[in-house]
Amino acid sequence: MSVPTISFPKGKLVTIGLTNTDVIHYQSTPEELVQDSLRLGEGELTDSGALAIRTGEFTGRSPQDKFTVKDETTENTVHWNNFNIPIEEKYFFIIKEQILAYLNQQPELWVRDCYACADPRYRLNIRVVTEKPWTNLFAYNMFLRPEEEELEDFEAEWTVLSAPGLHLDPAVCGTRQHNAAVVSFKHKTILIAGSGYTGETKKGIFSVLNYILPQEKGVLSMHCSANMDDKGDTAVFFGLSGTGKTTLSADPKRKLIGDDEHGWTADGVFNFEGGCYAKLINLSEEKEPEIFHAIRPGAIVENVTFYEGTNKINFDDASITENTRVSYPLDFISNAAEPSIGNVPRNIFFLTCDAYGVLPPISKLTKGQAMYQFISGYTAKVAGTEAGVTEPKPTFSACFGAPFLPLHPGKYAEMLGKKMEENQVNVWLINTGWTGGPYGVGHRMKLGYTRAMITAALEGKLDGVETVNDPIFGVAVPKEVPGVPTEVLTPRNTWSDGAAYDEKAKYLAGLFVKNFEKYASGVSEEIRNAGPKA
Repeated sequence: MSVPTISFPKGKLVTIGLTNTDVIHYQSTPEELVQDSLRLGEGELTDSGALAIRTGEFTGRSPQDKFTVKDETTENTVHWNNFNIPIEEKYFFIIKEQILAYLNQQPELWVRDCYACADPRYRLNIRVVTEKPWTNLFAYNMFLRPEEEELEDFEAEWTVLSAPGLHLDPAVCGTRQHNAAVVSFKHKTILIAGSGYTGETKKGIFSVLNYILPQEKGVLSMHCSANMDDKGDTAVFFGLSGTGKTTLSADPKRKLIGDDEHGWTADGVFNFEGGCYAKLINLSEEKEPEIFHAIRPGAIVENVTFYEGTNKINFDDASITENTRVSYPLDFISNAAEPSIGNVPRNIFFLTCDAYGVLPPISKLTKGQAMYQFISGYTAKVAGTEAGVTEPKPTFSACFGAPFLPLHPGKYAEMLGKKMEENQVNVWLINTGWTGGPYGVGHRMKLGYTRAMITAALEGKLDGVETVNDPIFGVAVPKEVPGVPTEVLTPRNTWSDGAAYDEKAKYLAGLFVKNFEKYASGVSEEIRNAGPKA
C-alpha cells in the first residue's frame, strides 16, 4: 500500500462530505499509483512498462449522460442542446450525496491536487477524489502538477468526485441510465458515477474552462493543438478526431505546446493541460514515433489487447474499442515546449478528413469563410469494418468541439473572428482525407504531401502564389505548393470521372448548407454568404 508523500489536512475532505479519511493516498507518485493498481488487480504492465487498464462498460465518453445543472447561474448563459443537457439542482444534491456515501464506504481513496491552464494568470485549481488509483494517475498525467511547496496553501476552486463503481437509480437521480457526469457551475463540482472512462474527467474540466474563460476572462478557449518554432512562430490546428490534429502538430522541427485544449489571450496561446491523451488504434513507431515512445513507465494505456502469450500491445486490435488510448505527461514528448505557452498564432489550420474526396487538400480562407468553417466543424468518418458498408458518415461539430461548448457556438466564432482581424492571421483549410475519388474508390492523402503543404504555409512560401477559387466552396486554392504534385491540388483533376466529382461536390455542399441552417439567424451576413453554393 502506498504511503502519501505529503500529509493532507483531513478537514479539507470533511468539508466536501468525505468522513472516512482513514486511508487517503494524497499526491501519490506515478510509481505508487501503478503499484496500487497492480496490488488491486486493476491493471498489468506492458512490455514497455506502461500500465494497461480496462475502463469497463464505457470505453468512451457518453454524451447523452453528461448533464449541466440548470440554475440561476446557467439558465440564461448555457446554450441548452443535445450536448448541454439540463438537470435540476435537486438531482445534483441527490447524486452528490450518493457518491459521497459510496466513497465513504471504500477501504481507500486517492486524492490529487492539480490545476489547469499553463498561463498563471488563468490558473484553475482542481481537487480530484477517485475510487481507482489509475484514475488518479490519469489526473496526474493530464493536469498540471503543483510544486510541493505550493500544496501547503493549496485551495481548490473546483472538485471532481469520481465513483465508477456506483450505479445510479435513474428514477431517483433524474438521469437517463445508471451512469452520469454532472457539472455544477454554481457549486464548482463535477460528479462522475457509473463510468470508468478517464476522458470524462478531462473533458469535464475542458467544458468548465469553455464556460469560464470566454465569459469572465475574455480568453478564447479552443479544441485544438498548437506548436511553435524556435523563434516563437506559433500555429494552431483545429480538428475533430481522426483528422490528424495530434499527428500534424507533432513536428520534429517545432516545439509542441499541446495536443488538444488551449486558450488564446491578448498576447498568446497557452495549454490547458499537462499531458496528452492520444489514440492508439493502428499506431506504429514509423508513423508516430513520439506517441509510440511515450508508452513507457508512468503512461496509462486503455482498453488495448496483447499478442497472445505476451504483454506486447496489439495496436491493430479494435475488439474492445476503436477508441484505445494512452495518457502521458507532456514532458514524455521530446520537443515539448516548457512552459506550454506560445505567441499569438500567425497561422491557423482547420483540419478535415473529407472521405468524399471533394475538398481541396489546402486552401486559404477569407474571414467570413473561416467563421463559416469554424461554426460548421466538418469532417467525414469512414464506415469502419462492416462488410458491404462503404458510405462515409458526415459529421458537423460546431467549433470543432460541440460536445464541450457550454456557450452558443456564435460566441466562440465571434471571438475567433475578432482575433483573426486584430492579428492578421492566415487561416487554411486542410483536407487530410481522400483524393482521386471518395472512400472505397480513391485513396487517403499522403501524409508527406499534407506536411509539405503545412510547412509551405508556415514558411510563407504560399504568400505570393497564384490561387484559383473553388467553383462550389469558394475557397482560394494555390496553383502550386513546393514538394506537392500540381495535379493533387485540384481535387476534380484527381478523379477519373469529372461529372461524378461534380455530383459529389454538390452533395457535400448541400450537407453544409443544411447543417448551417440552425446557426444562420445568429451570425452576420458576411458569414452566411461565405458558405458553399449547393
